Amino acid sequence: MFKKIALLLGLITSMLFSAATLAAANTSDPYALVDQAAQQTFARLKSDQAQVKSNPDHLRVIIREELLPYVDNRFAAYKVLGNQIKETTPAQRDAFVEVFTEYMVSSYADALAHFDKQTVKVQPGKAPGDSNITAVNVSVKEAGKPDIFLEFKLRKNNKTGEWKAFDMVAEGISLLSAKQNELGGLIRQNGIDAVIAQLREHNAKPLVIKS
Repeated sequence: MFKKIALLLGLITSMLFSAATLAAANTSDPYALVDQAAQQTFARLKSDQAQVKSNPDHLRVIIREELLPYVDNRFAAYKVLGNQIKETTPAQRDAFVEVFTEYMVSSYADALAHFDKQTVKVQPGKAPGDSNITAVNVSVKEAGKPDIFLEFKLRKNNKTGEWKAFDMVAEGISLLSAKQNELGGLIRQNGIDAVIAQLREHNAKPLVIKS
């Protein structure tokens, strides 16, 4: 059950934050950003299905182009490191951010494999005001199936004023917290260099679409 939820979270995140909308999306308004990005990303998923079927790794291309510009990868990676970040060097932190980002790309690409017909509706909410953290609620709709309700957490960069995603929650389960539990324990047990090597090995594997 948890694996399915984690994969679904990755899927919906990738659908919500489209790099194709970078020029047009209102990055100063998290609700407008999510809504506009969702619609354009669905169009990309549908139009690229032939490429995905012939080359599953194309899903990773979609993730890199449509997701990463709207995700605060470094902030999320540092949250996973937690207090252990004090025991790392700048070079180790940079290396971890790099492999963690690609690890998430692989996870999201795997989740995208069987989704191309859903629609997303962003629930209206209050303006975040002076807070630099906000949540955007969305419902995922598919004909003949119950709606799925998710919450996305976004953080505002105080320097640029842009909002970016750093976490998502479904049925009370936070994807970021899950990764903290999964990787944080490995780092404490084996050290950050071993975990970086492990993630690099994982990321190098070709993507296989499961039937």
